[in-house]
Amino acid sequence: MPADIPEQSVGQPDDVSGIGPDSALPFPLSEFPQLGFLNRLVDHPRVTIGDYSYYDDPEGPEHFLEKCVKYHFDFVGDELIIGRFCAFATGVQFIMNGANHPMDEFSTYPFAAMGRGWEAGFEWPTDHRGNTVVGNDVWIGREAMIMPGVTIGDGAIIGARAVVTRNVPAYTIVAGNPAQIVRQRFERDVIDRLCRIAWWNWDAEKITRNLSAIRGMDLEAMEQATLK
Repeated sequence: MPADIPEQSVGQPDDVSGIGPDSALPFPLSEFPQLGFLNRLVDHPRVTIGDYSYYDDPEGPEHFLEKCVKYHFDFVGDELIIGRFCAFATGVQFIMNGANHPMDEFSTYPFAAMGRGWEAGFEWPTDHRGNTVVGNDVWIGREAMIMPGVTIGDGAIIGARAVVTRNVPAYTIVAGNPAQIVRQRFERDVIDRLCRIAWWNWDAEKITRNLSAIRGMDLEAMEQATLK
């Protein structure tokens, strides 16, 4: 365990609570400190991250914000919103709207940003491509790049080094540059039912009671659990 990580912030091997890892700890696995729960490691007014979503990086998941969220300038005002139970591999990149250059002029060069007189007469744009939104239970592979304003649906899978320029539907696998749909993970009816169930919103006790149904793909049992 790195020396600069407080021991009390790391889950211990003998913590047998019976309801999964402690979501209040930034480092849930004492033997694997390269994995961290992001909402305990990231403090930013325009980044929202749900419980249990993690980043895995041998250099330390605590560096997620500076390593993985790029061009997130205050004057732009866009947000990065990440749901619960997401899994991000090393080197994932979220490119925010501050990366965009003007495309409605004869030149895309950022004259105004250079200053010293070149900013005269320039008005910073107030519109952009929108917030970047990652749903729940989303798996993003190593070094994938998510471009500004993209929404990734619940249960989606993003292949390693994919460049995602468009919205990704729920429970859809995409890969490539630019990312293209490989396939849907399940039939449309199953996807609709899973989105209605939204197990990721259950508390830890309820998830624990129904893990066999989630892992065993027992939709009827999961639907019954929503009634309890």
